[in-house]
Amino acid sequence: MSRVSPRVLGLLATLTLIWGTNWPLFRIALDELPVLTFRSVVLVTGLVVLYAVIRLRGESLAVPPGRWLPLTVASATNIAIWNIATSLAVLYVPSGHASVLAYTMPLWVALIGFVVFGQSLTGRLLLALLIGAGAVVALMAPNFVSYANAPWGLFWGLLAGLSWAIGTYVVKRTAWPGMGLSLTFWQVVIALPPIALGALVIDGLPQHWPSTTVIVTTLYIGAIPMAIGTATWFALVKLLPAQVAALSSITIPIVAVVSGIFLLHEPLSPLQAIAIASTVISLWLALVPR
Repeated sequence: MSRVSPRVLGLLATLTLIWGTNWPLFRIALDELPVLTFRSVVLVTGLVVLYAVIRLRGESLAVPPGRWLPLTVASATNIAIWNIATSLAVLYVPSGHASVLAYTMPLWVALIGFVVFGQSLTGRLLLALLIGAGAVVALMAPNFVSYANAPWGLFWGLLAGLSWAIGTYVVKRTAWPGMGLSLTFWQVVIALPPIALGALVIDGLPQHWPSTTVIVTTLYIGAIPMAIGTATWFALVKLLPAQVAALSSITIPIVAVVSGIFLLHEPLSPLQAIAIASTVISLWLALVPR
């Protein structure tokens, strides 16, 4: 494996900080906003930010011929299912633990690559995946004792990881000539209407104005983690092989767990601390040349 370039390392550091600190903020916003309403506001905010940046950079919004179908599938998996499933997961288990479940995405990427595309798994990468899987089990095991609804958190967290893995392959295995930030922009455009309609039908119109803290938190999530973070992720997917790009995300739940401890006073047992250390080892095996 060749050494990771400084550009990739910079993108990884940016994404880890933005997405890792994002998870505890979900819990703050969802204390006052229903899931679909929260996600609708986040997507609208992200859309505005992406459009402004695209125009400032003079990029085209054109979609290449024959790309609308994969773009729609990518939108459904990367944006729609991911946003809903992750929001539901943090309602049932601590936000940091929910993030670890969602970031089982590298395991799903490896499995899909092996079963569907016949990709080989090196011993080093297989070991990284096994250690990562063990970390997930160690993080979730205490929750089944402490939280009665933990199985729902497990379901939604793993669904988020699976859908993200599918979306990663769709983006990686499709050519997107001329599409930069517009790749993220159009995915958000496609995902927004069904989520907004669901918010109107299921959540209904808001009965009260949320607090200033929740408003600021929701707008921040839309502008930075949603818009900038998602665009950064797709840039990484284009620069790295699918399996390595997936494993590069494994540091994000570490930041999420630590953020949840400090911001929301979420629990951290010795077993869970070992699990966090295991994710670091897993990332090292995947990214650092032997």
